[in-house]
Amino acid sequence: MRLCSIASGSSGNCIYIGSEEHHILIDAGISGKRVEAGLNSLELTGKDLDGILLTHEHSDHIKGLGVLSRKYGVPIYTTPGTAEAVKDMTNLGKIDGSLFHEIHADEDFTLGDLTISPFRISHDAAEPVAYRVACGDKKMAVATDLGVYTDYTIDHLKDLDVLLLEANHDIHMLQVGAYPYYLKQRISGDLGHLSNESAGKLLGQVLHDDMKAVFLGHLSKENNYAELAYETVKLELMLNESPYKPGDFPMWVASRDEQSECVAI
Repeated sequence: MRLCSIASGSSGNCIYIGSEEHHILIDAGISGKRVEAGLNSLELTGKDLDGILLTHEHSDHIKGLGVLSRKYGVPIYTTPGTAEAVKDMTNLGKIDGSLFHEIHADEDFTLGDLTISPFRISHDAAEPVAYRVACGDKKMAVATDLGVYTDYTIDHLKDLDVLLLEANHDIHMLQVGAYPYYLKQRISGDLGHLSNESAGKLLGQVLHDDMKAVFLGHLSKENNYAELAYETVKLELMLNESPYKPGDFPMWVASRDEQSECVAI
């Protein structure tokens, strides 16, 4: 089982997860050309995809959806609310309605040997979800666009081998930055994004002995940078009561511009 961030950031998100035989993307928020280049580097093409799983309808998660769906006929899995929001958008071009497959939070479904568990997230979108993906006893999850997290969120992120977790913004950079007040309130609110500090606190509650790797993702271009996210999350882990510390597991920051390490377990 493999996870690779083809792109992750406020300007575009596309995460690959797959087994030997089955392959999915979580979101397609970059150009179709970039998605294909990322797949090619993994020795795959769009024809190999079993599905694109959408978290929600914001452009940084669906930008390449129209191109990929038309070129390869890839099935699209998403909640009814997200599907309706995507279908109402005019900038994606025509997407064959038969490609959409309805899923629901807290209802598992399978694509080949991959078992996919959508779960609710707190974000200002129609019906957003994050995804936990299992293949046999291997488990991975991608959790971004979280305004807040709860015990429900923590439960869905426990006992993972690999986690890609949002560390969107530095609180101070957001507060003093150039964004208008309403946008600052949106980002830091319950329907916005996780700060670096919150990501560290959440991570501290889901680490365990068998965690293989953590990626920090969905960084804001204007209100964060990789070194700051990494060091802030490390500091939170050192300060909290978790028995696990930063050196106990590999941690990377997923880039908006470059493909990440490909973690295979």
